[in-house]
Amino acid sequence: MSEAAGASQKSLIDRWSSVSLARRITIAATIWGVLVLIGGAIALSAVYRAQTLALVERDLQETLITLSRELIREDSILPDGRVTDTERTFFPSDARFQTQYSGQYWAVVAINPDQTIAGDFRSKSLWDEDVPITPDLISRAVGAPGVTQYGNYDGPADQRSRVAVLAIVIENRPTPLILVAAADRTPNDVAATRFRNLLLGTMIALFGGVFAAMLLGIRYSLNPLVRLQADVARVREGETQKLGGDYPAEVRPLTEELNKLIEHNREVVERARTHVGNLAHALKTPLAVLKNEASGQSQLDHVVQRQADAMQTNVEHYLKRARMAARAETIGARTDVRPVIDGLARLLNRLFDAKGIEVTVDGATSAMFRGEQQDFEEMAGNLMENACKWAASEVRVSISDQPQALVITVEDDGSGLTEAEREAAMKRGVRLDETTPGTGLGLSIVKELAELHKGELQLGVASLGGLSATLRFPRP
Repeated sequence: MSEAAGASQKSLIDRWSSVSLARRITIAATIWGVLVLIGGAIALSAVYRAQTLALVERDLQETLITLSRELIREDSILPDGRVTDTERTFFPSDARFQTQYSGQYWAVVAINPDQTIAGDFRSKSLWDEDVPITPDLISRAVGAPGVTQYGNYDGPADQRSRVAVLAIVIENRPTPLILVAAADRTPNDVAATRFRNLLLGTMIALFGGVFAAMLLGIRYSLNPLVRLQADVARVREGETQKLGGDYPAEVRPLTEELNKLIEHNREVVERARTHVGNLAHALKTPLAVLKNEASGQSQLDHVVQRQADAMQTNVEHYLKRARMAARAETIGARTDVRPVIDGLARLLNRLFDAKGIEVTVDGATSAMFRGEQQDFEEMAGNLMENACKWAASEVRVSISDQPQALVITVEDDGSGLTEAEREAAMKRGVRLDETTPGTGLGLSIVKELAELHKGELQLGVASLGGLSATLRFPRP
């Protein structure tokens, strides 16, 4: 198998693996149903056609028996083997044999040694048409005297006829006599076609009903999985702490394992928080000792002091990031957005009242943030405090609870930042104004926290003229 063929086959398998269970069952049932429908229609039609043909052949066989019975009468066969029909004594009595092209025919055929037709007696219904017999039928009949042979013949009068041929051996006659009975099979073929169409229509209607019932059954059978999906979403959104409900026996083991996984996740997060706190306490004392021992004025003291301060800053940053990562991975955590924003706005209005800064909040009141409240306060608080530091008089916070994402925008009417300054401000430890208190970690922490919660932070130009900071958290 070539690489292209192998890749194509793998791609096909991958696509089939991603098809939903309902679609798989539907496709399989549809294919099977169509095969059964077509196969059943063909089989039953063939059986019906064969049965009607058997009835025709039985009538033909009876006609041949009548002809042979009349032929063996003493006054029908001369001593030299010739057949006499002066009084037409061996005509079958059926009236259809007396009507021209009625669809029922018989003939008694004499053949030459080379199996060509030498002459015949025939029913009036055959009129002046050729005897409905083929050289193949004559050969088969002569080869097996006393055994009826069947075949098809287009005629008389272009009728599709079923023909029965029987060769009988007459004493003192060099060649056997060929008895022929034929019947128009068109009515039988029409009946078989009508039966097939009726059968096909009935089976299609039956299949439609069964297919509709199957779809309803699939929907009902897979409903527990849909309910499980909704319950998992509720756990993820923090509406409930674990999966509940009465699930079928096939689904219950899955829900139990998911509940164990959720509980394990909580335990891991709690252990991570404990370890981070222990590490923070373990590092504080050595750093404090280093700074205390390097309290002199020598160059070495200054170096130790600077390095200790840098170590403390980095330790605090990475410990905070570890705590944030642990909280971000917590399943089911959720926070009401508006109360947190309103609380921060009231606090900042009091803190920056002397500067004449007014913080206003606008937007959705029922928006939810999927994460810990402490993390959301960290992000929103950093952005709002940063805006208050640089605003001239106004800071506006807008909350948009969209179906695709939760969007929070903080704008100020300050001098704003250039594109290069906005890129630099996102880097950890960068301070664009050394005269303003701070560590330069605020926007970078917000950016990292947003990314930990599958979101993003974007800086732009505000409609108020200053800086615009937008937090965007896509909906899962």
